[in-house]
Amino acid sequence: DIGPAAITKAQTEDADWMNNWKQFFKSFTIGNIFIKPTWEPLMAEDKDKILIEIDPGISFGTGKHETTQLCIRQMQKYMEPKQADRLRVLDVGCGSGILSIAALKLGAAHVTGIDIDENCMVSSTENMRVNHLDDACWHFYCGNLIEDEKIQQKEGRGEYDLVTANILADVIIPMAPQLFKCLKQGGILITSGIIDFKEQEVHKALEQAGFEVLETNVDGEWVNITAKK
Repeated sequence: DIGPAAITKAQTEDADWMNNWKQFFKSFTIGNIFIKPTWEPLMAEDKDKILIEIDPGISFGTGKHETTQLCIRQMQKYMEPKQADRLRVLDVGCGSGILSIAALKLGAAHVTGIDIDENCMVSSTENMRVNHLDDACWHFYCGNLIEDEKIQQKEGRGEYDLVTANILADVIIPMAPQLFKCLKQGGILITSGIIDFKEQEVHKALEQAGFEVLETNVDGEWVNITAKK
């Protein structure tokens, strides 16, 4: 017995919901990377930093979320400047393209982004061009690395030096064997989007897929696991 219930109706203001959220997205810094929304001006004191301009549109990825920041910090750590210009990066679950942009800004030679949401293709492409990144350095396409055999065959040839997967634990776990196949021997996998109580499940899945777990980092209730093939 849940007791009595009532149905009410009311008229709400016809607000521009697609744009109103922008008032909450302000510029910020992760290490030597300065991330700002496209509609904010670049101040003189930030011009010496690595600049990423972003407008996520309806895709995930302003860079503010703990999971994204965990990934970027790990990319800064594992992308050696002397070697970065030879690195090929795969961004699984690319969203707005922010991790792909970060990879190129940190010196990667090429980045490939995959997402199951077609809207992300628009956001990622637009954000690449906002950041003046050469079209020859990146490629995005819509697909599912877990279910699509053609994508598994295409990406699972061990061509990537670094793979980022900022998704969810319940996606990373079944995807772990495919992520392993995507990497070159000695390549680095940076995962996040893992809620804290799922950490051990992801850790186990990565090890079962053949990865050596290098480190685990926590920000609030979110976890990053970085591993090596």
